Amino acid sequence: MPGRVAGKKAFITGGAQGLGAAMARKLAAEGAKVSLADINLDGAKAVAAEINAEHGEGAAFAFPLDVTKEEQWVFALEEADEAMGGISVLVNNAGISRGGDIESLTLEDWKTVMSVNVDSVFLGTKHALKYMRAHQPGSIVNISSIAGLIAAHNSPSYNASKAAVWLLSKGIALHCAKQGLDIRSNSIHPTFIDTPILDPLRQRFGKEEAEAKLGRQVPLGHIGEPDDIANACLYLASDESKFMTGAELKLDGGISAM
Repeated sequence: MPGRVAGKKAFITGGAQGLGAAMARKLAAEGAKVSLADINLDGAKAVAAEINAEHGEGAAFAFPLDVTKEEQWVFALEEADEAMGGISVLVNNAGISRGGDIESLTLEDWKTVMSVNVDSVFLGTKHALKYMRAHQPGSIVNISSIAGLIAAHNSPSYNASKAAVWLLSKGIALHCAKQGLDIRSNSIHPTFIDTPILDPLRQRFGKEEAEAKLGRQVPLGHIGEPDDIANACLYLASDESKFMTGAELKLDGGISAM
C-alpha cells in the first residue's frame, strides 16, 4: 500500500537527532524522500544511512547546514532539490535554548537563540518557496513550543523566539494563500519531549528524577515521546491536512488547558 506521504520530498533541519531524526524516519516510512540537514553532518549522515538501509537507497540524503547562515541555506536547498527531484515539504525543526532570566541572560545568548530559532524559519522559508512552487501541493511545518504560547520567568529568549515562530508561521500561511499557492504553513507546539534538549536537566538530577519532575508539570503525568511529534508532522506534511493552514497543534499533555 502507498504511504500517507508517498511522492513527497521533505527537507528537515536539525535532522541528526531528536525530533528531526524521528520526523525523518516517520516520513520515510510513509513513502517520502527526506533530506536531513544539520550542523552535525556526521549525525545526519548516520540517520540517513539508517533510513536508506530500511527503505532503499535514495530514500534519504544528508547535507551540512548552519541554519543561521543564508549562503548555507541556498546551497543545501539547491543540493536537496537536485537529489530528491524537488522539495514539497519544509520542516523547520532546528532549535536551541539558553537559560537565564531577563536580568542574567546575556545579549549574546539572546541573539544566538533568536538567530537559530527564528532567523532559520525566515531563511528556510524564503529560499525553499522557490522550489516548493514547482512541487505543489506543499507544506511548511515549523516546530515551535508550548513555551511560545505560555511564558516562564526564566526563559525569555526561548519564550520570545518560539512565540515568533508561531506568529511567523501564520504570516507565511497568509502570504502563500495570497499568492494563490497550494502551500500551507502550520506550527507544532510540544511540551517536554524525550530528546537531547533535556540532557542538562538529566545530568543535574539524574534521568529518572529529572523526567519525573517534568512529568509532574504535565496533566497527563509524563513527558512526551519523539513519535508524538513525528505523527503530527506526518499529518501536516500529508494531504490529509489540505484545509489546515495558519494553525497550531498543541502537543503538551494538557498544560495549556490549565
